[in-house]
Amino acid sequence: MKTIINFLIFSIIFLSFASCVKKEEQTMSDLDKLRNSNNRLTYPAVQMDSAQAINTITTQKVQQLLELSTLYLSGNRNTEIDTVIFSQMQSYFHEPDSMTFKPLFKELESLKVKSVKVNNLKVYKEIQHQDTLDFAKFNVEYFDRKNKSIGTFEKNAQYTLVSKPIKFKKEFKFYFVNFYQPLKKDSTLVGVTR
Repeated sequence: MKTIINFLIFSIIFLSFASCVKKEEQTMSDLDKLRNSNNRLTYPAVQMDSAQAINTITTQKVQQLLELSTLYLSGNRNTEIDTVIFSQMQSYFHEPDSMTFKPLFKELESLKVKSVKVNNLKVYKEIQHQDTLDFAKFNVEYFDRKNKSIGTFEKNAQYTLVSKPIKFKKEFKFYFVNFYQPLKKDSTLVGVTR
C-alpha cells in the first residue's frame, strides 16, 4: 500500500512539473515572415464594385485637395514649394482656371482653418439637358490651430471620370469639374403650392 501511495505522489509531482515546463514554440521572426510572404497569402485582394470604388476614390481626392489647400494657405504662397503645391492642386481639376480655388480659399481663410476631415461622402448623378453629371455631397469638418472643431459644413463637388485606355485595360482618370459648388435649390417657393 505504501508503494502505491508513493507511486501516486511521485506521479502527481511529475505531472505538475511536466505541466509547468513551457514548451517553446518555434516562432518565425518578423524578418522571416516578410521574406517568406507574398501578396496572395498575406494581403487578400478585396473586390469592390464600381460604385464603392468611385466613392472611395472621391473621398480620397476630396480629402487630399482640402489638405493641400490648407497647406498652401499656411505658407507664403510665393515660394517654390507653394508653387509645387498649387500645381498639384490644379492637377485635380479637369480645366483649372483662376477662379477655380477662389470659393475654397475664401472659406478656409475666413474661418482660419488649419486641418480638415471629410465625412459622409455620397456620390450621385444628375441629369441636366440630356447630360449625366456626377456629383459628390459630403460633410467637411474644419479644425483650427489648436485642433478644436470650428464646425461641420455640407459641401458639394462635381467630378468627371475621363477614360484613359492603357495597354488593353480600360482605366479612368478622376478630375473635379467644380469644387464647393452651391447645392441646387428647390424650384418651388415656400407657400406656393398648386
